[in-house]
Amino acid sequence: MTKKNSTNNCLSLHCGIVCLLGIIVFSCNEGKLKSFKPGEIWQDNNGVHINAHGGGLLLCNGVYYWYGEHKTEGAGGNQANVGFHCYSSRDLYNWKDEGIALKIMPEGSGSDIEKGSIMERPKVIYNTKTGKYVMWFHLEPKGAGYTGARSGVAVADNPTGPFTYLRSVRPDAGYWAINYPATLKNADVPSAGQHYSGGDLPAHPDSLNLVKRDFEGGQMARDMNLFVDDDGKAYHIFASEENSTLHISLLSDDYLSQSGTYYRFFEGRFMEAPAMFKKDGMYYLIMSGCTGWAPNAGRCAIAPSVFGPWTELQNPFVGQDAEVSFRSQSTYVVNVPGKTDQFIYMGDRWQPENAIDGRYIWLPIHFNGQQPVIEWVDEWQY
Repeated sequence: MTKKNSTNNCLSLHCGIVCLLGIIVFSCNEGKLKSFKPGEIWQDNNGVHINAHGGGLLLCNGVYYWYGEHKTEGAGGNQANVGFHCYSSRDLYNWKDEGIALKIMPEGSGSDIEKGSIMERPKVIYNTKTGKYVMWFHLEPKGAGYTGARSGVAVADNPTGPFTYLRSVRPDAGYWAINYPATLKNADVPSAGQHYSGGDLPAHPDSLNLVKRDFEGGQMARDMNLFVDDDGKAYHIFASEENSTLHISLLSDDYLSQSGTYYRFFEGRFMEAPAMFKKDGMYYLIMSGCTGWAPNAGRCAIAPSVFGPWTELQNPFVGQDAEVSFRSQSTYVVNVPGKTDQFIYMGDRWQPENAIDGRYIWLPIHFNGQQPVIEWVDEWQY
């Protein structure tokens, strides 16, 4: 079995120096681990379980950076108590603790990212035009529960940070989805002033006209990911419309805001945890259903372009526990550099009662024609 990761290759001289230093510092630990053991405690260079949940990877000149939620003990650890953690690696097995890339603000500061807010699924991409590292994440301001449904944006000069928080937004305020039915733009809004559980709706999202409900203030954005295509264009992919519908939004050239161009897909299907990747000129999504912390059967889809049309495929998980995705939820898909047909599924096995004990499920993705297939392996190498 084989795998590794490809995210944006960072080409700046400054990043090259950072990566070189990372190699020098990390070389003393290289070779300690030689395989993946899904679901087991995964220790960093300090012998501490890696704390980067809901994460994503960035590849910079041969060095991988893993960004994720820093959890703390107990159920309260599901809130933001520390920030987003960063680790670095040259081989994907052995990880060096690089510290907190984006720190929360103190309680009572009034910041969107103060202690007690909800900060989830950080993803970082590198902008070759600006030389900046750009982070997007799901943000719920303190006390809002999951009604805020906002996206946070932060930026840094180095892959390990520190990242500077810029703002939070409801995406695409004042813009219609390109494929939103024209008949609905002038229709009534039965959902005006209403908010729902995020796991179901009393009617189809079009019947409730949720896009029009949120037109002026911006569309809801919860579970999210980022994808940079071969042409350098970046896309923000997120669960919207009370989690019922997936939105794919083109970012601005500097990756710091939406461009106003977006499409909606899988209306009423309640797709969460989207992870996009590209293979043989086709675009893939691996996702989950919407059942809170409880795992469910995985989902996947294929399209000839980022903006579709998207066609659902079968559950990519096969074998025992496939109906609960091996008790995991997708967070990212890694394309092994230099090995175009090899991909790694990154998933989280959540432990909501003791958040810090969340485990990582990394497994190889195979293909049966165009159908992704993920099988359980107790231990494996790429």
